[in-house]
Amino acid sequence: MQTVWLLIAELAGKDLDFSMVLKFLLFSMPRLVPLVLPLSILLASIMSFGDLSENYELAAMKSAGISLRRALQPLFLFVTFIAIAAFLFANSVIPYAEYKFINFRKNIAQAKPALAIAEGQFSDVGVYNIKVNKKSGENGENLTGITIHKKSELGDGSRIVIKAKNGKLVSSKDSNTLQLILNDGNYYEDILPKNYEDRPKMPFVKTAFKKNIITIDISEFNKIDVDNENITNTNTMLTTSELRYTIDSLQKNYKTDITSYTDNINQRVGFQKSTQPVVKIKKIKKKFNPNLLAYFTSNQQLDILNLATSNLESVKYSLETSNTEFKSKQININGHLIALYDKFVIAFACFLMFFIGAPLGAIIRKGGLGLPVVFAMLIFISFHFANTFGKKLAEEGSLTPFLGSWMASLALTPFAILLTYRATNDIGLINMDVLLAPIQQFIKKIVPQK
Repeated sequence: MQTVWLLIAELAGKDLDFSMVLKFLLFSMPRLVPLVLPLSILLASIMSFGDLSENYELAAMKSAGISLRRALQPLFLFVTFIAIAAFLFANSVIPYAEYKFINFRKNIAQAKPALAIAEGQFSDVGVYNIKVNKKSGENGENLTGITIHKKSELGDGSRIVIKAKNGKLVSSKDSNTLQLILNDGNYYEDILPKNYEDRPKMPFVKTAFKKNIITIDISEFNKIDVDNENITNTNTMLTTSELRYTIDSLQKNYKTDITSYTDNINQRVGFQKSTQPVVKIKKIKKKFNPNLLAYFTSNQQLDILNLATSNLESVKYSLETSNTEFKSKQININGHLIALYDKFVIAFACFLMFFIGAPLGAIIRKGGLGLPVVFAMLIFISFHFANTFGKKLAEEGSLTPFLGSWMASLALTPFAILLTYRATNDIGLINMDVLLAPIQQFIKKIVPQK
């Protein structure tokens, strides 16, 4: 259901038959296994051992000389097998499913080009933002009420707008382009002058047309290239070996970029190391004026100040731009590191949830779908929240990727050890005597004894 709600915008109103919808969802399902598997182990452990304890079967086993630790051994071997399978699944099946999922979306867009354009809203397709009022035809290729905004190559918004009464989408399965045939429309373009102050004086260009054909390159739309280490948001499509190779390349490029920028900025501000020999200058017994501008005329002072201001603004802009760029690259590296650690976290989470669920079920002595479900949901929500919170901090650089990925596991590991210790030693979940004894002693001191 979570997958359906997340992808409903991808599926609704796009003329997909049932088999394509089923295939679309099938490729998206493996990504949910890391979320579902630990919860399943936790719930199954609590329910199973809670039921055994509630029906005094654990007590019968203990009276026969079988301790809880011994009873956990065969299940521990089974959970070990599940953990290994989970790692292999996360390392092979999930990357392959992600690859097939994105590839399938691209194939849909090529086979049915209307799927790339949603009705009644702007759809980002290549360098165009396209909005249509209505679609018709067998595959929705006939469009009515078309508005197109073309993105600027300079990244400063959209200066070209195309409006047409109707049009048609044409494409083929073997092509990486979409052809949009427009009929009865107008072409508008803003003209940018060299001086920003003259912009209000410049009119826009308007051209009317009876027929206009726009070719849209969709080769970058859901592009699939798992070998390109510069692609972002594709770390879930890589295996551990591919992630290590990609991370190593990204880190080397990052260090090289920082070194190059450091040398460049030092040269711009004049902090480079001088190679000239040191020349000793005799001291001149003359009072030095600390105000260096006093040695220049008023016009020269004004030129110097303007030049200094201009240089400072230029350096400031360069620093801000480079800081944003380096931050984006670091986030990309952190995302790949988190994806690498996640493959190991899912395996460890299987052990963690087992050693929380089994002892907890033996302690609370309740089976079925009542209290065990409540405990399981509370524990797993805490685990999932800490896991998500840690990853977000790690992506932003507030935590290391390792600590962010393992935060939830490290936080719950002491709890699992405590529960296992108390359950194997027949100690309850909470020893009420430890809490109530100081209160009783305090009351006895205050209230006089008769």
